[in-house]
Amino acid sequence: MRLHTLWRSKMIAALVAAVAVVTAGPVSGVAGASAAPQAAAVPAVDREVHFTADGTTAYGTLHIPAHRAGRRLAAALLLPGSGPTDRNGDEPPDYTPHNLALMADVLSDDGVMSLRFDKYGTGRTGLGGRTSAPDMAAYTRQAVAAYNTLCAQPEADPDALLVAGHSEGGLQALLVDHAAQPKPAGLALIAPQDMRLLDLIRLQVAAELNRAVAAGQLTAQQAWSNNRDVARAIADFRAQRPVDTSGLLPSLSSLLKGMFGPINADFVRSDDSLYPPSVARGITHHTRLLVTCGTEDTNVPCRTMPSLLSALGAARTTGPGLRVLLGLDHLLHPSGTPVNDPVIAPAAQQSLHDFVRPWLHAGQG
Repeated sequence: MRLHTLWRSKMIAALVAAVAVVTAGPVSGVAGASAAPQAAAVPAVDREVHFTADGTTAYGTLHIPAHRAGRRLAAALLLPGSGPTDRNGDEPPDYTPHNLALMADVLSDDGVMSLRFDKYGTGRTGLGGRTSAPDMAAYTRQAVAAYNTLCAQPEADPDALLVAGHSEGGLQALLVDHAAQPKPAGLALIAPQDMRLLDLIRLQVAAELNRAVAAGQLTAQQAWSNNRDVARAIADFRAQRPVDTSGLLPSLSSLLKGMFGPINADFVRSDDSLYPPSVARGITHHTRLLVTCGTEDTNVPCRTMPSLLSALGAARTTGPGLRVLLGLDHLLHPSGTPVNDPVIAPAAQQSLHDFVRPWLHAGQG
């Protein structure tokens, strides 16, 4: 999350608590006495798809990897982080890390098809005639409609349906698991939101202010007073009292006015009402799970992860569980990589490969 649009906060992670690890190997085939003719190869293709949720048409990209004709494929719904983040993980023209499109490519290498879509307020979908952002429940209904669209594809294996979400999309993946039928076989939570939204905002603001003090840009007293006033503004917003940002630094005042103003207030309030560990406790038992944490992720620091991991463990999820990604930032970049470089670091790619290992043979052969 960049402080100028902080509610996009790309959240969470941590190193403590562990989620159960299960290694599920592929089932070996039985060789016949004579080889049957192989089905024709189907080349990889991207298909533009659309679906409707609450009367609004949403648009997305369905990626089908190369496979043998008639073969059913593991299928993953990809969910973006917060803010106006489109199907590719971008907020064009200035913010284009392309992380969801890159994630689709990584999964395709393992024979996993995927659907990513323009959520409300982005790309071709837009706001559907609204003048403000929908609440979290509306985003969840839209994501479930996308999941149903993926399930309905003739190539999709109904026993290998997956949901992968980045940052706020990780929380959304948990919400989809609650609402969707059939239930996903696996969830990949990539630097997922693990705190109430405004608690995370406070944490992120405090870290930015500390960095400004270390760089000589603010005094310790200025940082302290801004931290105090941000906490007061958040408390007032939660209590539905008038919010006064006049004593804050201009950048922080602009941030909170944007979050608490008429366009975003309903969404922020609905997201902030959710405590991700509580949501996690209700997911389907024995769901295969991946959770990632980048040690250089300043948006979602690793130390905030334990409560979410504990809740996921209580839900009796299976492995690979938590993967700590050394030296990686929130976008799965090696630390110091320019934001818009289109790259997912090898360690993050390997985490995704390990996550889909039980379904590797679904699209191969």
